[in-house]
Amino acid sequence: MRSGFCSIIGRPNVGKSTLLNAVVGHKIAITTPVPQTTRHAIRGILHVPASGEAAEAAQVVFVDTPGIHKPKTLLGSRLNDTARANLGNVDCIVFMVDGSDGIGRGDQYLAAILAEVRTPVIAVLNKIDRFAKARQLPQLQRLAELGSWAEIIPVSAASGEGIDTLIEQILRRLPEGPPYFPPEQTSDQTADQLIAELVREKAITMMREEVPHSIAVAVEEVVPGDSEDVQVVHAMLYVERDSQKGIVIGKGGAVLREIGAQARPEIEVVLGTRVFLDLRVKLMKEWQRDPRALDRLGY
Repeated sequence: MRSGFCSIIGRPNVGKSTLLNAVVGHKIAITTPVPQTTRHAIRGILHVPASGEAAEAAQVVFVDTPGIHKPKTLLGSRLNDTARANLGNVDCIVFMVDGSDGIGRGDQYLAAILAEVRTPVIAVLNKIDRFAKARQLPQLQRLAELGSWAEIIPVSAASGEGIDTLIEQILRRLPEGPPYFPPEQTSDQTADQLIAELVREKAITMMREEVPHSIAVAVEEVVPGDSEDVQVVHAMLYVERDSQKGIVIGKGGAVLREIGAQARPEIEVVLGTRVFLDLRVKLMKEWQRDPRALDRLGY
């Protein structure tokens, strides 16, 4: 059997979490159009059984990291530290760039960091479904010029194009070893962590301007409901400024109810039962810059 770890690295919003969900086969990481949505190193486990195509079974532990960026807060600095920490002690690195957006200075900066890493790096040109095939070759050539890559693969994490090729190349670089997780496990996140992320995802998609980055979510408790097939989830949405509370709650609580309505079906899948979702909003002033608040929130 082959087994190992593969980090997914890239600047914010290049599609790292979408790729993780695609390779694992279902949603374990939230995705939004807002950069820096990912705030933790999330592990997704791909189990590959032995078959005619694969002579031996394999297990890949993918690590989705926050996008490396120029930080403006203590939270941003901690996210960068998390991403950098996951460059070491892995068997393979996937370096993602957004082909539809073009290769920029942020990609060049990351390529320079990866040039110092001895781990094999597979460069991935993502979002090829968003631009004409005639543009792929120039983008691939530009990507090739950024560094000395083990492979360069065009993919669409959203549509699945090129994902099988990418997985094949990753499997070739895994050492022989035992499985790190049981076959039924596809993520290292707890149910509470995933529930909090699902609520935050829905809140982000409904917010505007600076509010998305100011939202943190913590699940306070999950308890049995009035009937056997219902679980009650109590979760708190934290904001940094008092004016943001009104935005998240909305007139008559309309926005908060809509966040709950959108999150509830996915939380029910996580818990395998019907859910009553109790959401509340609380002020935690300037939590992104407060080390004690960040520690409390798990960042």
